[in-house]
Amino acid sequence: MHANANAVAVIDPVDAEFAILGAGAIGSILGAHLARAGYSVVMLARGRRAAQIELDGLKVTGLVDLAERVPILTEPSRLHRAGVLVVAMKTMGTADALAKLSHAKIGAAFSLQNGVLKDAQLAEVFGKHCVLGAVADVSGEVRNDGVAIFTRNVNVLLGEVDGLLSPRAQSIAGALEKSGVRASVVSDIRRVEWSKFTAWVGLLVLSVTTRAETWRYLSNPDSARVLVRVVREMGRLARALGFELTDQAALPVAGICSAAESEALDLVMSIGLHFARHAPEHRMSPLQDLLAERPLEIHETLGYALHEAQQRGLSLPLLASFYPLVSAIEQTSKSL
Repeated sequence: MHANANAVAVIDPVDAEFAILGAGAIGSILGAHLARAGYSVVMLARGRRAAQIELDGLKVTGLVDLAERVPILTEPSRLHRAGVLVVAMKTMGTADALAKLSHAKIGAAFSLQNGVLKDAQLAEVFGKHCVLGAVADVSGEVRNDGVAIFTRNVNVLLGEVDGLLSPRAQSIAGALEKSGVRASVVSDIRRVEWSKFTAWVGLLVLSVTTRAETWRYLSNPDSARVLVRVVREMGRLARALGFELTDQAALPVAGICSAAESEALDLVMSIGLHFARHAPEHRMSPLQDLLAERPLEIHETLGYALHEAQQRGLSLPLLASFYPLVSAIEQTSKSL
C-alpha cells in the first residue's frame, strides 16, 4: 500500500505494515522514509505534533528532502493490527503508552528509545516472542515548524534478544535499508544495547552541562576527559551485569574502557573532529529537550544506572555527582 500524496487515509480500525509510536525526530524520519518506499505507515502521536502532521504531513530535510502524508492516530484504541510496532517516543510514560496498545495485534516490536529498560517493557505487553532488540545511530531534530532535520544516518541495528539470526529481523532491516535508513542485523543485540547505553550516559552528561554542539565537547581535551571517565564508570557497571562492551555503538566504548586514558582521550577527540567535519550542527536530543524546556530522560537513564550499581555495591562517584547536577540544570533552566 503506497502513501497517498493528496489525502490522509481514514481507516477505522487501522491496519498498517508499520505503526510508529512517537513522532519526534527519529519517528518522523523513519515514518517519512518508509512511506516514501511504499510501505503503509501510521503515526501514533498527540497534541501539537499530531496536528502538525495531520495538516502538513511528515516533512524531512537535511540529509534528504521528503514530504509524505501518512495517517495519524491520536487514539491508540484505533490501531487494530501492525506488522511492526516501532517505539520512538521519549522514555517517560512508556508503560502507559504501551498499555493503551495492548489490544492490538502486533507481529514484531522494537524500541529505539534510550536506556535498556525498553525490551522488557515491550515484552510485558506483547510477549517476549514479539520483541526485537534495537539500537539507532540515527539523529535528527524537529524544528518549531514541524520539519524534522535529518543529521546523521549511520545505522539501525536489529536483533533477536536471544541472539538468534531470524528472517523477521532481516526482513525489517531490509525494509529500513530499502527506504533509505541504513540498517543491519546483529546476533548480540543486548551487548550492543548496553554499549549504546554506556555511551549515551556520557554523552547526555556532557551535552547538558556544556550546552554545546556534539563536536565541541568531544574535541575539547577537558570535556573529552570527563566523558572518558564517565564511560569507564559505566563500563564497570556493564561488566558487573555480565555484558562485554563492543565498539559497535555511538562511541567505541570497548576501546575507551580498555585503552590507557591518554589513548582513550585521543580516540574521543578524533571522533569530535569527525563530527566537526561531517555533522557540525549535531546536537544530542537531551540538549534539544533542555533548550525547549522539555523533560529530560535522566531518571530512566542516569537514575537507572545508579540504582543498578547500588544494588551491587558498586561505586560510580562521577555518575553519582552528575545525576543531581543534571537534574538541577533541568529544573533551573525552565522559564519562571
